[in-house]
This record gives sequence, C-alpha cells and structure tokens, in this order.
Amino acid sequence: MYTKKQWKSDKYFNFGYVEYLPKDFDKNKKYPLVFFLHGAGERGDDLDIAMRHGYMKYVREEGREYPFIFVAPQCPKKKYWGCYTESLIAFLEYITDSLPIDKDRVYLTGLSMGGTGTWMLAMACPEKFAALMPVCGSGICWYAEAVKDIPILMYHGDCDPTIPISESITMLSKVNGMGGNAKINICYGVDHCSWNNAYTDEKAIEWLLSQKRQAL
Repeated sequence: MYTKKQWKSDKYFNFGYVEYLPKDFDKNKKYPLVFFLHGAGERGDDLDIAMRHGYMKYVREEGREYPFIFVAPQCPKKKYWGCYTESLIAFLEYITDSLPIDKDRVYLTGLSMGGTGTWMLAMACPEKFAALMPVCGSGICWYAEAVKDIPILMYHGDCDPTIPISESITMLSKVNGMGGNAKINICYGVDHCSWNNAYTDEKAIEWLLSQKRQAL
C-alpha cells in the first residue's frame, strides 16, 4: 500500500513524498524504514516520476511487497539533494516520529544524484542510520571518516559513463582505510543504470534488514 503525501513545515522545505506501508500494516508494531533519494531524472513535482526507479518501481509495476516502511521525498527541478540537507534531516525526524519506526533500523539509500545525496546526508547525521546503500553515486572522500562506523554496501556499474566507478572505489578505500565496513558490488558490463541490479537483489534487502544502529 502506498500513498502520495505532502510534508508541511513552516521552517523547512515542504517535500512531496511517497510512503509505502507493508501488507497487514499494524500501527502497534515497529518497522524498519528505508529512506530513498531518487536521481536527477526524477526531480520535479510529479510523484509518479519519483517512483520510476528503486523499490517503488517494483511495487507499482509488479505488485511486490516488502517488510519495511519506504519513504521517498522528491527533489525540485534544477536542484540537488545537497540544497536540502537540513530539511531532509527534519523530514526524516518527522517520519520516524509519526510512523511506528524502529529507530535502530533506519536505512538510507539512493541512486545517481541520490547516491551522492546518500553520502551527503549520512555525513551530516551519521547517528541516525543503521546502514547505507549508495548506488552509482559520487562520494566525498575527504570526509569519509564521518561514516566509518556505519555498514555500507555500494553498487556501481563498471561501464558507468555518468559517474565513474572510481567514485565508489575511492570511497570504499577511504572508509575502510579508517577502519570502516564498506563493501561494493561491481555490476560488470553495466552502465549508469546499476540501480536495476541493486534494487532487485534480494541479498541487498537481507543485508539491510540485518543491520542495527550502533551507538556512535
């Protein structure tokens, strides 16, 4: 079950967003949260476009069901996620306070521009996330220490002409060089659309849901 919603705040940017609740949702239970940042091609004010890739694609097109709550805000046209870091943090806090979320199982993922946004948001508030899954994003290697205590699983195509795989390889090296726990799934023969590999990989879901937030 998914719905299109609008977050209203007097202080922060008001995101339109998609919210997915698991089948047989029970407000008295606690659920993991997957917080998703889309790519540059999904910007705007049409939430159908925001659901074009990632887990929501498979909910809409194939009727797939997932055991977690899924929330995907939409970035405005001609902007990028880094413009809204404070608003994203406030929005995430709103979601985790208003829905029955297990705050020790909040997972951040995103693709392309959203893969970059995953790195940026996690570096701004690493204490909020149990695991990261950046997909074909560019990292901020000089600040890798901020996420060294968070389990990280990256996906990147080795033929990516848009964001070279070297971006993820560099982050892998930097995070693990500081004692972190980062891994990468290289998608051989794949160009920029490695999100198709990432979000259909059942092992990625198993990996995410097995992670729990550690005290930083």
